[in-house]
Amino acid sequence: MEEDKFLLRRMQEGSSEAFDALYEKYWEVVYSAAFKRLTDADYAKDITQDIFLQLWTRREELLIDNLPGYLFTAVRNNVFKWLEKEQKYTPIPELLSQLEISKDQADAYILKKEFLNVYEMLVGSLTPSQQVIFKMRFNQDLSTEEIAEQLNISRKTVQNQLGKSIAQLRQSLTIICLLSILGLF
Repeated sequence: MEEDKFLLRRMQEGSSEAFDALYEKYWEVVYSAAFKRLTDADYAKDITQDIFLQLWTRREELLIDNLPGYLFTAVRNNVFKWLEKEQKYTPIPELLSQLEISKDQADAYILKKEFLNVYEMLVGSLTPSQQVIFKMRFNQDLSTEEIAEQLNISRKTVQNQLGKSIAQLRQSLTIICLLSILGLF
């Protein structure tokens, strides 16, 4: 930690050697954290490069006490930004309209009804605050910033609640899929 603080101070003074030392020390850690969340090597490299570019370009204004903590937070925030930008989710209304389009199929109505029942059951299993945030994000297609504004809470709180909600729903869906495969659901 003392070595990091020394290198950060030198970097703030414009030392590219200090930056290079930090880059060499933490590049793999940052890349691994980004890759773990995205499972895409190219995007993980892009995010890693962005983080280090920002570290260098903003070196004079950044006040960093804990570099590993700063880098971890930067990875998480950059991954969230990337996911929002790429819209790696399908909003619920869009998914339902896709089901509507396929209603030529005889069982489309039944599938839609079953989907809605399971969806409502899973969302209902979230805490009340998670339900509100989840519905605002995926039913109303609001950004995390808009949700934070409307609920008068921090954007980080919205992101944390969404992360917990999605993790819980993913776990529930995994169980439902397993039960379905086994013919128990």
